[in-house]
Amino acid sequence: MPRPCSLPLLGTLLGTLLAPLARAQAPPPPPLLIMSAPGPQERVLVVAPHPDDESLCCAGLLQRARANGAAIAVVWITAGDGFELDAMLAEHTLWPKVGNLERLGARRLMEARAAADKLGVPRSQQYVLGYPDHGVVPLLGGFYSRTYHSRYTGLSTVSYPQALSPYAIYTGANLERDLERVMEEYRPTLVLAAAPQDLHPDHYGSGELARRLLERRGELPRLRYWIVHARRWPRPRGYHPGIPLLPPASAAALQWRLFPLDGAERARKLAALREHGSQMRLTAPFMYSFVRANEIFAAPGDWPGD
Repeated sequence: MPRPCSLPLLGTLLGTLLAPLARAQAPPPPPLLIMSAPGPQERVLVVAPHPDDESLCCAGLLQRARANGAAIAVVWITAGDGFELDAMLAEHTLWPKVGNLERLGARRLMEARAAADKLGVPRSQQYVLGYPDHGVVPLLGGFYSRTYHSRYTGLSTVSYPQALSPYAIYTGANLERDLERVMEEYRPTLVLAAAPQDLHPDHYGSGELARRLLERRGELPRLRYWIVHARRWPRPRGYHPGIPLLPPASAAALQWRLFPLDGAERARKLAALREHGSQMRLTAPFMYSFVRANEIFAAPGDWPGD
């Protein structure tokens, strides 16, 4: 004779059976609001952890800002010189050495400048800091005051001659000083930096540093977040310029807004991404996923004016 079903088990079974129906009947989330474009008095600064992030996150907004008469600038925190697989392909070696990775960083910076040129960023407003790839979080932690050695390049000082502070020792204090110097000289009214929910340590580390500096300056309302790395996002992968880019579930707590792009802006964003040839060789489907009908940005708190 079958045993009677207990009430807790019956509740679990009913919950499992009815969950799809509940989801189907749940009201859709409210549509995201639209972010207004920077005007002619604005000064926009993208804080890019690596060469290519500026094109992935913000290429459309940079174009619109420039077309509206705003000033635009990019600062690269690192040269992206810790991407060993990329160095293997670029240098045709299974065992990339210090020189291989340093040359990769120089190449990535060259590609980033070409991409920024396409987006209309003046060379005088393309800032290179050159701190270690995969090193931002350690610099802001235990290596704030002591020297950090990159396990990729073997370097402990900024090695790129075009950097803001060539030969500066890898410390968090020096990184913070250099980014603050960029903000002091450029005087941005809008700063675009990585969200805390971005999964790459260099991304959330550089975003936290930007937030810290703006808060110290009493300018936190000028910050807007973007995101590039999240689990299973964006979907679908590949080039789908007609569909929207929606925020990842892992960052749903932020108040995201859409920044719609027109066809010409999407085409130029694609052209800028293609300048990052070293990255396209390995991650093209992922990079193409950011050429969508819009970009997304979020304020760190309540959106000003709401």
